[in-house]
Amino acid sequence: MRGLHLLLFFALTCSGCGRYFHTPLQPTQQQEEGMTLNDDGSITFTRDRLSINLKPMTDDELNRLNAASADPSLNPYTFGEWTAPGDEHTPPRFTIFRLTVNNYQYPKIQIDPLSATVTTENKRYYEALSYSDLYNYYRTFWLGRTGQGREAFQARTDALKRTLYSDALIFSGNEEQGFIVFPTLHDDVSDIQVQIKDIALRFDYANVPIETLDLRFSFHRDILQGKTPETAQLRN
Repeated sequence: MRGLHLLLFFALTCSGCGRYFHTPLQPTQQQEEGMTLNDDGSITFTRDRLSINLKPMTDDELNRLNAASADPSLNPYTFGEWTAPGDEHTPPRFTIFRLTVNNYQYPKIQIDPLSATVTTENKRYYEALSYSDLYNYYRTFWLGRTGQGREAFQARTDALKRTLYSDALIFSGNEEQGFIVFPTLHDDVSDIQVQIKDIALRFDYANVPIETLDLRFSFHRDILQGKTPETAQLRN
């Protein structure tokens, strides 16, 4: 009988709690020097004729980018339109940022996407996922070595190769763009800082960086609570 009372207690206390949902990440007003907030939700760092833009991507934006493919469900960055049985909400698969660099200032620069990290106001920490990490993640979905499972695996890994940000040198007058991928943020995360460290701006004769730059981009999202995204309200 005592066990039944406990079950009823937890059911009553949790029935009003609901699930957690989140608004899209948006730039905070407080940014480091040289940062500009843009209407599309991105932040641009500018130094003379060098610009580095970071934009948090929503699943809707990522799905639209993949809409022209033969099978949009093979988008490597989202679950597409998949929902769990009995659910109408598609959860996020990863946390994605688009990094865009325009170099019209230096002879060459270089950014290692794996130097990017996310730190949060409540002390959580996330490292960028490499192509190898994502390759191994999708390999777990490869059921069998031939047929449809192999085709899906190949389609996703090919898309990752094309769209992940690379660490290639960006010479003067050139541009580079790609995605940086992090694990899904925990439900209790609202304020984050994306740090990109050791951006190489100048090199010596041996191609060793002698001038580097660290950048920090700040974003916020609201934490909502409810049974569905449509009925969820700000968490108290």
